[in-house]
Amino acid sequence: MSTEKTFAIIKPDAVKAGKAGQILARIEAAGFTVRGMRLTHLSKREAEGFYAVHRERPFFGELTTFMSSGPCVVMCLEAPDAIRKWRDTMGPTDPAKAAPGTLRRDFGTSIGNNATHGSDAPETAAFELSYFFRGMEL
Repeated sequence: MSTEKTFAIIKPDAVKAGKAGQILARIEAAGFTVRGMRLTHLSKREAEGFYAVHRERPFFGELTTFMSSGPCVVMCLEAPDAIRKWRDTMGPTDPAKAAPGTLRRDFGTSIGNNATHGSDAPETAAFELSYFFRGMEL
């Protein structure tokens, strides 16, 4: 199986709660290599650009307000089958429906405050990685 890169975020709720270190430790324990990482505080405009695909959805305003509410950690993760593996590590969007031991179950508190984000497809990963990292950084 070939190595793949994916994009991940430790969201503002988890950073504010002091859980970023625990989440990062779990990422490494799951076998991911962190190829890029940065603490950033998105502006509302940057959050809107990142989540532009959801612009017409009813939760867009709430999502972009939340994502610009405090610092978050953006990362490039690498592993065999990284996109699927990261999504499995996170668990479903709703922490209440996530399996025990997944990041969202252990660190999320609601659908909106679910601690982590991850790309859902190779095309999405390419866009999301390029939104936060220049080619030479990875």
